[in-house]
Amino acid sequence: MPWYVLFTKPQNEKKAASRLQAMNITAYCPLRMEVRQWSDRKKKVEVPLLPSMILVQLEEKERNIVFQAPGVVRYMHWLGKPAVVTEEEVTALKEVQAAKNNPTIQVETIQPGTKLDLSSMGFKAQEGTVKYVSGNQCWVVLEGLGFVIKMEM
Repeated sequence: MPWYVLFTKPQNEKKAASRLQAMNITAYCPLRMEVRQWSDRKKKVEVPLLPSMILVQLEEKERNIVFQAPGVVRYMHWLGKPAVVTEEEVTALKEVQAAKNNPTIQVETIQPGTKLDLSSMGFKAQEGTVKYVSGNQCWVVLEGLGFVIKMEM
């Protein structure tokens, strides 16, 4: 069965995923730990790795059943068809999420136009081009997928 990408209402990723799982639909919302600071304390919270998106695995003929869950907005489309995520990409996301010690990437002199090999980050044979660098962040264009990812260095 293929994995599809669903858009959710803002900050509804975890709730929508749990509602879909309650409907016996395989749903996956990759999460990461982040330290948030309030005026009186710091706290570790789980935030979605893909903002306003979750992954669902179901048959093509059952795709409309997801709209019964509150918080689900629409499917992501690519080239006029629903975007499909491969099993290898979902496995890579799960491995990154499960890793306690995520490897840190050190980049010394990175300039716009530099080609980066992203296969070590779970992207199968994917190369990205640095589009923009600002402070400790850079935007990398994935031409094959039509996406731009923001990386913190």
